[in-house]
Amino acid sequence: MIDKKQMTEEEIKLNFITPAIERTWPKNCIRMEFPITKGRIMIDGKIAKRGKAYFADYLLCYSDASLNFPLAVVEAKDNSHSPLGGLPQAIKYAMHMEDVPYAFASNGDSFTMHDMLTGEETTDIPMDAFPSPEELWRRYRAESGFTDNEEKMLSVPYHYKEGDHEPRYYQWISINRVLAAIARGDRRMLVVLATGTGKTLVAFQIIWRLLQAGIVKRALFLADRDILVGQPMRDDFAPFGKKMYRLEKREMDTVHQVYLSLYHQMKNGAENYYTAYDRDFFDLVIVDECHRGSADEGSSWHEILEYFSSAIQIGMTATPKETKDTSNIEYFGNPVYTYSLKQGIDDGFLAPYKVIRVNLDIDVNGYRPAPGVLDIHGKPLEDRIYGQKDFDRTLVVKERTLAVARRISDFLKETGRFSKTIVFCGTMSRKSTS
Repeated sequence: MIDKKQMTEEEIKLNFITPAIERTWPKNCIRMEFPITKGRIMIDGKIAKRGKAYFADYLLCYSDASLNFPLAVVEAKDNSHSPLGGLPQAIKYAMHMEDVPYAFASNGDSFTMHDMLTGEETTDIPMDAFPSPEELWRRYRAESGFTDNEEKMLSVPYHYKEGDHEPRYYQWISINRVLAAIARGDRRMLVVLATGTGKTLVAFQIIWRLLQAGIVKRALFLADRDILVGQPMRDDFAPFGKKMYRLEKREMDTVHQVYLSLYHQMKNGAENYYTAYDRDFFDLVIVDECHRGSADEGSSWHEILEYFSSAIQIGMTATPKETKDTSNIEYFGNPVYTYSLKQGIDDGFLAPYKVIRVNLDIDVNGYRPAPGVLDIHGKPLEDRIYGQKDFDRTLVVKERTLAVARRISDFLKETGRFSKTIVFCGTMSRKSTS
């Protein structure tokens, strides 16, 4: 064998660190080169490139590698470093994943350990004395106050089959924190996840694991737009198969386990379609986009939540709403987890945005209809100068819309016409030029 000082980091891992861990850790509890982030997307002119992604050399999970109980990060360095050399990086990764309690580093001579819960550091741990899963788990239980109920709840596996996307680190934090809160007896929870970070996947895994645990027999997933129900049924919720049912108006059904519906299909004016069900029919209600009024006491949608008040209720949103009339926090409580837009961009799961201002002459100078111009309803337009605040709100000028569409199309041709793109539009207009 070549001299240890001449070995690369990978050779140190192969010959010393991996055997030391595998002495007490089953292979199915060890994740190697575990991906944490994708690397921030950086825009250089019109070219996008990624920064460096975070990969943990080892992520150790208690009982198995399904991310139910991530216990430790281990970072390796070659033998030219001290056993402390990789500790700052291990601590950084453990902090980034938030719920990983222990960070280790090694250069092949010994291990160094940092306790994320107490701040205590232990040096010169012999290579043949790396703590076992049971040792770390007992220590974690003692330091964190983790209960038997929480352990039982989190022992229920995720849904996963070959080809599925494994939950990202912030997603499994969200899921585990919700389940742990339920195990502690909480009945209302709020999860804040930035737009585009997979709220429906999180909702699916929560429902799946609660059904498997027998905590929940029937669940209701509420949203305010058809796409927020139709798309999950086709994609994330598809594994429920025939156990899933879409509630529309008063179509009574009691044989399924997972129900999806729109607020206004359950509450339409004076028609309370939801009252066809007993108050305790659902054991779980998940409210997607809960900032849109479901927690507003003055909203008719709030009646649905009050009616099924015996159920566990989880609000999910990207933008919690706190006004004098509406409070997500007052209703659901402080978020059990928040993953912000900034975090998503920094991690590389979301693309950064750059504001490009384009001034159209009609926006700068305004628009005054010629005498006799009618709107699409055949009514004459008011004779005045319309400005930016009017366009796509009280008035749609088709030529302006086409100019905007051309500008977006030209920009995509220059930067990548098949790049994922979101276009935010104005509110529904009341008038349009013919």
